[in-house]
Amino acid sequence: MEDVKGFVANVGYPVLVRPSYVLSGAAMNVCYDDEELENFLKMAAEVSKEFPVVVSQFLENTKEIEFDAVAQNGEVIEYAISEHVEFAGVHSGDATLVFPAQKIYFETARRIKKISRRIAEELNISGPFNIQFLARNNEVKVIECNLRASRSFPFVSKVLKRNFIETATRIMLDASYTKPDKSSYDIEWIGVKASQFSFSRLHNADPVLGVDMASTGEVGCIGDDFPEALLSAMLATGFKIPEKAIMFSSGAMKSKVDLIDASRTLFGKGYKIYATAGTAAFLNAHGIDTTPVYWPDEKPGAENNVMKMIADHKFDLIVNIPKNHSKRELTNGYRIRRGAIDHNIPLITNARLASAFIEAFCELKLEDIQIKSWQEYK
Repeated sequence: MEDVKGFVANVGYPVLVRPSYVLSGAAMNVCYDDEELENFLKMAAEVSKEFPVVVSQFLENTKEIEFDAVAQNGEVIEYAISEHVEFAGVHSGDATLVFPAQKIYFETARRIKKISRRIAEELNISGPFNIQFLARNNEVKVIECNLRASRSFPFVSKVLKRNFIETATRIMLDASYTKPDKSSYDIEWIGVKASQFSFSRLHNADPVLGVDMASTGEVGCIGDDFPEALLSAMLATGFKIPEKAIMFSSGAMKSKVDLIDASRTLFGKGYKIYATAGTAAFLNAHGIDTTPVYWPDEKPGAENNVMKMIADHKFDLIVNIPKNHSKRELTNGYRIRRGAIDHNIPLITNARLASAFIEAFCELKLEDIQIKSWQEYK
């Protein structure tokens, strides 16, 4: 425990605690203070009793990027670079994936390719592999390298129209295969993979995303541009384009700032905007007409108590971004999130995904989404 405390004193909170040899992020948690650290260390030790618990620095506001590839004798034969819409901290199985990556620097992509080739060469890889990266301001770090096909392999294969698994299988069987030329990576369409969740069937579960995996499925959609692909994917997982009203509870100041452009777009499109007190004050101060609502524990019988309004289906979309880990914040936030799920109101708990979804449905109407077969993208 003294080693852990010394490490935390050096790097500072938050830190990531994870047991060794687990799948889907089981018992993995982000800790923000000493009390959480001690509790989560005990949980992780219970899950992985024979092997050590790993504590590492948790980087906030950092992009997560996937590198899927096939190699032969350490040489990368074909690859795909995709990015998460959400910042790192959402499990890759729950994150919204975009391919080709749309918002990473050219230099970041160059460094990712260089590092990946070095890793493939050093490990003398023959077959499929996946590397997960963190990137911020062109600083690139490797999270992990998996010598196997990842869940994004079939997705990038469909979008790129290159069957990565067929190539990998032929390499492992020492059979002939076709190498892609550089033009294969120059495509005129975008793919988005969105996750499917089953929170409505999990009684009392908190529908907030984190480092442990919660999704039970996923869909992949293609569009001529990012808004079309994202909107298609979100609709395919059960979201609906809001008709009249959206409720924001946008958490910390950074989340409020992240959502201001999307909120202004909604206001310009004539949507009615509701928000909890702090968010409403922030949006009104920036010229976005917003109606405040009471928190769940404020005036429970009032007409504009958020829980009553959820029960009355006053909102078409709820955006609830967890702010901090105080008991009141956790309880109120949980009640809003759970209320949205129980009343079948679309819920988003990530500011970057909420902004992207809002910008997409404000730009496109349902009838603007093209109905095209996979073969038509060429």
